[in-house]
Amino acid sequence: MTKKERFEKIIDYFSKNQPIAETELQYGNPYELLVAVILSAQCTDKRVNMVTPALFRAFPVPEVMAVASSDEVFQYIRSISYPNNKAKHLVGMAKMLVNDFKGVVPSDVDELQKMPGVGRKTANVIASVVYEKPTMAVDTHVFRVSNRLGLTTNSKTPLQTEKELIKYIPEDKVAIAHHWLILHGRYICVARTPKCGECGLRPYCKYFQTVVSKSLK
Repeated sequence: MTKKERFEKIIDYFSKNQPIAETELQYGNPYELLVAVILSAQCTDKRVNMVTPALFRAFPVPEVMAVASSDEVFQYIRSISYPNNKAKHLVGMAKMLVNDFKGVVPSDVDELQKMPGVGRKTANVIASVVYEKPTMAVDTHVFRVSNRLGLTTNSKTPLQTEKELIKYIPEDKVAIAHHWLILHGRYICVARTPKCGECGLRPYCKYFQTVVSKSLK
């Protein structure tokens, strides 16, 4: 199976079996999503969703968060991973959002990355989810699943994975493909013991063909 064929088969499978796939982070507007994605770094979406309702009530718009102290924000996110750094990032992000972008979350990936706490992955999520741009955010799930399935070859960094995925996924499928890979990694192709017995991608999966199927013989 060529790489092109593998991509086509996997995209076709997801299109038929998971036509709707979206972020599990709960938000009401671009500002709230930006906050949630910053908080989600090395933290589960479930934990973030437990924290953000109270956080959003306290800081409903960037103008309010921009004049808060990091200590105030910390009180709302203390159960999140790395709360001290993230509190500082959120306040810094809000200040820049207000002062440099007039309170409007930018759509450009490079502009987004100028804000504290916003790396390439976060910027790609915002550009994709909010502005429906064909950007591929690569987190640990996307990185792992892409490699196991054989969608990437010898990719050592998230950026290499991003470029390889973008090369083969049709532009109109990039946004949803990001969610397909994340959700597949979160619930089926988990890190330690992938649930290959439940996976419909077995016929197209390089990991299953080269590792799992051989162990079953």
